[in-house]
Amino acid sequence: MEMLLDAVRRHWVLVTLAVLISITMLSLWPLQALPDIPGSDKSHHVIAYAALMFPVALRRPRYWIVIGLLIILYSGLIELIQPTVNRYGEWLDLAANSAGVVCGWIIAVLMDIFFPGAARNSR
Repeated sequence: MEMLLDAVRRHWVLVTLAVLISITMLSLWPLQALPDIPGSDKSHHVIAYAALMFPVALRRPRYWIVIGLLIILYSGLIELIQPTVNRYGEWLDLAANSAGVVCGWIIAVLMDIFFPGAARNSR
């Protein structure tokens, strides 16, 4: 586990960009109908944005809080754009995205608590 956390900390920018690109593509790709995936739409939003915030919160660069706020702002922008690509923008999705950002931060803090060796070695 510590090796994985170290890798995420070292490559946090690449991991964050990969997740951001995936979220953007999945959010803006026109669909005739939502795919049948287990879980609710809102749980998918929470999981996606927790995954987006996690590497940032784990590494904690100088302006990590600003990055978290920009992620929330970006998710709101996606909700505004979605109706133009045959998708539905919902403000409750923005709330779920924001909750995901907070969850990603909490999970990163817990990882630092339960795996302190990984945190000390890579900062």
